[in-house]
Amino acid sequence: MRLTGFQVIECTANLMIGKPGGWAWGWGTVGFRVVRVLLVGGGGREHALALGLVGDPAVTALIAAPGNPGIADVAELRAVNATDPAAVAALAVEVEADLVVIGPEAPLVAGVADAVRAKGIAVFGPSAEAARLEGSKTFAKDVMTAAGVPTARAYTCADEESTARALDEFGVPYVVKDDGLAAGKGVVVTDDRSAALAHARDCGRVVVEEFLDGPEVSLFVVTDGEAAVPLLPAQDFKRIGDGDTGPNTGGMGAYAPVPWAPPGLVDDVMRDVVHPTLAELRGRGTPFAGLLYVGLAMTAEGPRVIEFNARFGDPETQVVLALLETPLGGLLHAAATGTLAGHPPLRWRPGAAVTVVLAAQGYPAAPRTGDVITGADRPGIIHAGTARRASDGALLSAGGRVLCGTATGTDLAAARDSAYALVDGVELAGSQHRTDIAAAAIDGRITIPG
Repeated sequence: MRLTGFQVIECTANLMIGKPGGWAWGWGTVGFRVVRVLLVGGGGREHALALGLVGDPAVTALIAAPGNPGIADVAELRAVNATDPAAVAALAVEVEADLVVIGPEAPLVAGVADAVRAKGIAVFGPSAEAARLEGSKTFAKDVMTAAGVPTARAYTCADEESTARALDEFGVPYVVKDDGLAAGKGVVVTDDRSAALAHARDCGRVVVEEFLDGPEVSLFVVTDGEAAVPLLPAQDFKRIGDGDTGPNTGGMGAYAPVPWAPPGLVDDVMRDVVHPTLAELRGRGTPFAGLLYVGLAMTAEGPRVIEFNARFGDPETQVVLALLETPLGGLLHAAATGTLAGHPPLRWRPGAAVTVVLAAQGYPAAPRTGDVITGADRPGIIHAGTARRASDGALLSAGGRVLCGTATGTDLAAARDSAYALVDGVELAGSQHRTDIAAAAIDGRITIPG
């Protein structure tokens, strides 16, 4: 039998979606149908999500707001203030979206998911109350304490006197975190007490923590509030310079999978961290549905939570989704509609993935923008902070993290070589990138404290 146009075919575990000229598999929950998706955001994470969504044969249309020049190659772009709940909800109604996927944290904390749900539209992303897991470090610590989640001891401080006491109790290295959203750059880890105090003054309200010694791992978990499905662990690189030197950034690169991680890591984190956290939030009347990002330190005492985020991480999303073989639209739709328990097991491509971020001159303190970019029109180049010049369509830098080169390979070494080849082919005046992404993992130089 041959179908003309798109039709919905329900079956017990997956769907066959008829397309002109043949069949395609749309893996999802029972009753998942062809959908129009609105993707909110315009960074590298959203470009990676866009590529994953258009690769799902069940997604018939993708609209991105506001998007970026890279996303424009695969989606219709619409202008919107992404942190205005009413504006995003109105746009979702206007474009007749069946599913809204919210990429960045600021719209989630602002309540965009709540406004979209109020229109009766499925949305992948937690409520504003549940997104406080990322929006407030203090709230996250309260939840972890109540749920018995292993994490660092910490104090919330709003004045210099209490901050100084906390610093003296925990000692060096000092860890001071902005209590609110800071785009991944609100954390200072330093041996300089005066620098720690200065950061606290700049932030106003901070969480001072004991330092967790050990390599870091990021674990993404897709959840509908009850069921939870882990993705592949990844490792990202937060410091601007090689050898983890210089200030923190939003992330300068990542790789997946993590060859040095203990075999039972994911199961342990799901048991000891994810399910207790989800249960605690349900008990508070604020179930978390969307993407729970668990940032972990692999200490001598076992995995300890550094932070929670309420959305896909950037740049880890680029490598994790590059290896995901299961269609993305069906997975996110299942989480958005409370049917994740019926979703088939995830399927992964063999091999590894590496992404290397190309940042603007002056990033992270004062990135320079407006420079012409060439060589960014190849598969594997993910746009993060780019724009088109109106006069001639030239591609320009428009943010701190401008592009990243993302590649897969039979192993980490092959993926790394290909990722750096992509970055090396881009020309951007004054640009900077780390040269050691995934190198220590390939060389076997990462160890967990014993």
